[in-house]
Amino acid sequence: MIAAEAVPGGGGSWPFRVTIRSSDTGWDEYADAREVAGPDGTVYGTRVPSHPHADAQPFTRSPSGVEIPAGVASVTVGARDSVAGSCGEVVAVGVEP
Repeated sequence: MIAAEAVPGGGGSWPFRVTIRSSDTGWDEYADAREVAGPDGTVYGTRVPSHPHADAQPFTRSPSGVEIPAGVASVTVGARDSVAGSCGEVVAVGVEP
């Protein structure tokens, strides 16, 4: 995980910009998701890529329409690998309007 940023949306919906660098080798091993989770571990949103990014590192994708419940001030954003599962550091992101 390199960076994550929340962009205030309307009505409790938030788009995120998430940049990661992974050890993608192709379909055998690749970054297969980015997840936005609350303080209790509840996953509020997941962005699943349509293909590996072996030749495009780092890369940024934007999980959009992530519904953050009222009263939640920050979330964590993390990456998942198709072989290792959850991996790397997670980034804390403030989501106060």
